[in-house]
Amino acid sequence: MEREAKRNLENQPDNADMIARSLEAEQKDKQREHTRRMNKLWIWLGVMILVAILIWFIFGLGLFEASGNM
Repeated sequence: MEREAKRNLENQPDNADMIARSLEAEQKDKQREHTRRMNKLWIWLGVMILVAILIWFIFGLGLFEASGNM
């Protein structure tokens, strides 16, 4: 009985280490997923800004050309 209790006490730090490592791994996975989401948002924001600039540029050229013909 005492041997079994000692084994359980000896195994507890290992279990605690495994639990701590698994929690750290879960946190890293969550951080990675959050980073991925933020990167996707920044990429889409950049794409939308570039599209807006392109439309503005094309519209500006069209107005410039139209006013030059008058």
